[in-house]
Amino acid sequence: MAVEESGVPAYGAIDTHDELITWSRAYAKEARREWLLDVRLDLVEWTVSTRARRRAAAVKRPQIPDATVGEPIDWTRVPDSDGRPLPCTVALTWDAFEAFSKTEWASTLRHELLHVEQFQRDGTTDHGPAFKRRARAVETDVHCRTFATPRWLFRCGACGQEVARRYRECAFVREYDDYRSECCSAPLTKSQPEL
Repeated sequence: MAVEESGVPAYGAIDTHDELITWSRAYAKEARREWLLDVRLDLVEWTVSTRARRRAAAVKRPQIPDATVGEPIDWTRVPDSDGRPLPCTVALTWDAFEAFSKTEWASTLRHELLHVEQFQRDGTTDHGPAFKRRARAVETDVHCRTFATPRWLFRCGACGQEVARRYRECAFVREYDDYRSECCSAPLTKSQPEL
């Protein structure tokens, strides 16, 4: 493994979950300075998921009743808080990391840091207008590109337009013939993509 002087692994040499966390934490510190992100990284835990298929990363946080994006929260009034924001966790998806370039992964991390910023300020987060404005300012996307192959694709039986993807067995997969496409109101067809 190639390691930079700082003890952070070189991006192209990351082989383990711990190395991915180390690199991502180091990038988060750089991004905080470069993009002027108002985040307390000492209140952020990091994990890696090998199960996620649709999200490149996620911020897991406690639900704060009556919290609203755009309305700063008084953390002294939140149970279990000592006046500081409650801790949250950035869950990184290993398959997304493997599929993404360094530039895409850095963009993914900036996206998640925006969620941390909103949560630490407002007690909640979303992908609404304020998030979209901030995402443009830090040059990140609101949604990541698809990086995993779904187990099932569902298409309109009339025009062939893709209407749904599913990665796991669920009621929709078992009962798709009870649904109609929005485009043509036609029955759906199910297929398994080639791997």
